[in-house]
Amino acid sequence: MTEMYEYQPHRLLRERVRDIASGIEGQLMAVITEGVNDIAYIRKSDGREFTTAAANVQAAGQ
Repeated sequence: MTEMYEYQPHRLLRERVRDIASGIEGQLMAVITEGVNDIAYIRKSDGREFTTAAANVQAAGQ
């Protein structure tokens, strides 16, 4: 079985964003389709990255 990953464009790429599920803020580094899900990769201020559903991403400060 082959895993398929595809980078997706996003209007907030490289911008400061908030994960509405956790409230954590960081810089949106990538949005990737993994199977049927769009996963957002967000880098926190400490340099660590975490993932969340792309639908959970909003601009920080909103």
